[in-house]
Amino acid sequence: MGKITGICISEKRGVQKHFIEEANIIADWGIEGDAHGGKWHRQISLLSQEKVDAFKAKGADIHPGSFGENLIVEGFDFSAMPVGTRFVIGDVVLEMTQIGKECHNHCVIYKKMGDCIMPREGVFAEVVEGGHIKVGQEVTCILPKADRPYTAAVITLSDKGAAGEREDKSGPAIVEVLKSAGYDIKETLLLADEQFLLEKELMRLSDQRQVNVIFTTGGTGFSERDRTPEATIAVCDRMANGIAEAIRNYSMTITPRAMFSRAVSGIRKRTLIINLPGSPKAVKESLEFLLPNLEHGLGILRGSEGECARM
Repeated sequence: MGKITGICISEKRGVQKHFIEEANIIADWGIEGDAHGGKWHRQISLLSQEKVDAFKAKGADIHPGSFGENLIVEGFDFSAMPVGTRFVIGDVVLEMTQIGKECHNHCVIYKKMGDCIMPREGVFAEVVEGGHIKVGQEVTCILPKADRPYTAAVITLSDKGAAGEREDKSGPAIVEVLKSAGYDIKETLLLADEQFLLEKELMRLSDQRQVNVIFTTGGTGFSERDRTPEATIAVCDRMANGIAEAIRNYSMTITPRAMFSRAVSGIRKRTLIINLPGSPKAVKESLEFLLPNLEHGLGILRGSEGECARM
């Protein structure tokens, strides 16, 4: 059980948040009057009171809202909890969507102390149910269910697509198939064929958003700009190329040109990353082959399914 020790808002972005005693929480938006509310996955930010106290003990001159946090809560180590954890505050229900964030412009605290806890200790949530909250109110934590739907992100790599010169049909095709199979699509991205951009997004989706599986489409061929396999290898802790090899072997039964695919598959922490081909037809064929068996591997990674061997 936790307890709210601070509620903070800012009416304008880029302005430090200030303390308030109570607030209205708007479903699928955020805190009424806070500039960071909106139709996105970072509607409310939360920070542990214990983490704030530990940082203050180092000599930092801080007050509620100094780190840009909306809610300060005593009793929880947010950064140790999995994405998908829910927090119940009276009628309000929040669901954690991201751990930490990239700090683009160092804040005043970082410039003074050489450190800031929000990028690694702060978490973000969406508002599932709205209501009214106040300082001192109890907070209950509900961990994600073991049988919850698997979460996925889809990234299309295409210079022309990113420049608006070509319609992305492969990404939407993947989303359509995954939704039909019961997957919860958290993000879809369209990027230019830049290795560093893909690496950055693969790391963010794995580390901060903790999606179960990321599918990429495009950038796996022989063109000089095709760098998807290299980006995937660079961010993975372990490779899982049996998946890529199986897809390639299956595709060879459809077209001999599948031999020119350099696609790979790998694991970063508990996220599986799978490179798919670039054409809508090929991605559909690959997923039809892959999905019937994929959930076993995802269940092992998530810890909701045990490994087994056939007799």
